[in-house]
Amino acid sequence: MITSNTQVRVLVVSGAAMVFVTIAGWMAGGWRVGIGALIGILAGFALYHASFGFTAAWRRFLRERRGAGLRAQFVLIVTTIAVAFPLMHYGRDFGIPVGGFVFPIGVALIVGAFMFGIGMQVANGCASGTLFTVGGGSSRMVVTLAAFVAGSVIATAHIPFWKSLPEEKGFSLIAHFGPFGAFVVTAGALAIIALVSIRLEKREHGSVESARHTGSFLAGPWSLILGALAIAVVSLATLVVLGRPWGITSGFALWGAKIAYAIGIDVTDWEYWRGMKAAVTDRSVFADATSVMNFGIIAGAMAAAALAGKFHPKRSITAREATTAIAGGLLMGYGARLSFGCNIGAYLGGIISGSLHGWIWFIFALAGCLAALPLRRLAGMDPARPATTSAPVVATVQK
Repeated sequence: MITSNTQVRVLVVSGAAMVFVTIAGWMAGGWRVGIGALIGILAGFALYHASFGFTAAWRRFLRERRGAGLRAQFVLIVTTIAVAFPLMHYGRDFGIPVGGFVFPIGVALIVGAFMFGIGMQVANGCASGTLFTVGGGSSRMVVTLAAFVAGSVIATAHIPFWKSLPEEKGFSLIAHFGPFGAFVVTAGALAIIALVSIRLEKREHGSVESARHTGSFLAGPWSLILGALAIAVVSLATLVVLGRPWGITSGFALWGAKIAYAIGIDVTDWEYWRGMKAAVTDRSVFADATSVMNFGIIAGAMAAAALAGKFHPKRSITAREATTAIAGGLLMGYGARLSFGCNIGAYLGGIISGSLHGWIWFIFALAGCLAALPLRRLAGMDPARPATTSAPVVATVQK
């Protein structure tokens, strides 16, 4: 709940930001972009209240064998593909044309996903996590976001090299097995991983952690499952309104390109931007649906933090915090451009499109997270590993 005048002021500011972003998006990009802003606001609200991130969930599983966060992601995916697969296959027949993200599988994808996995653990947040924690008042994640933007635009300068490396064309489960067959394959694979995670968790702790809803809808906190269902709504709404899966990091690359162009670096000469020159030089950033959704996430998370009485930004950060934020942000930005996105665009967007590249991204990003654990220990980011216990615990996800 709101506990001070400061929280009230933050709520007013976030409300004004929501209105501005929605109107600006509608005017610059049309009604679909305006609706995209509202979808982003819902995403930010849900991400904050459920603390629904990927970074801590993956780390908890790899480090502690606690898998509630990982399994909540699978609930999100299965819920989404139950609608998304038929929609992608039959939607055009009903006047709802929807396209998926089906991208090539090659060296760039593997290297980029691995880099991203390391970066998300070093930075302590992924792309969506960075946005909702910035909205929640994290000064450190503002630094991460700036480095993320820088890494994204730097990567676009090197795209010709990465495209020259070996790769195979994309593989669509929907195209090969149909929507029902693709659903069975995807849900079955996720179920197997979930069962393995449960077995490992029981072996390590004697029980499986439980997650329960402990707060109000407006003030939070939400359970992981409620968060997963809300993000599924966000994913499906994005499909219907924008005609493609939800993405985040292409907006970061565009922000970086616009900043670079404004200070005299003509990025439009780079191969990556040649077909998007107008987006860099002429069009408003509010014409870009991904950017507008990103702004909406920040505003929605800010409102959620104020309603919970938790918007208390830390005004200073340590040298270690700044260093890890910059290093992690650069790795994530660069890796995301090589591997067609982040946890949202590549992992979630790829798998709900029935694309094999989403699974490859998941595997190598998870490997990157595992490789980053010793780096986190060296940087003093992780406390001693918790002792195992047979008592059930309530699931929490660190922001």
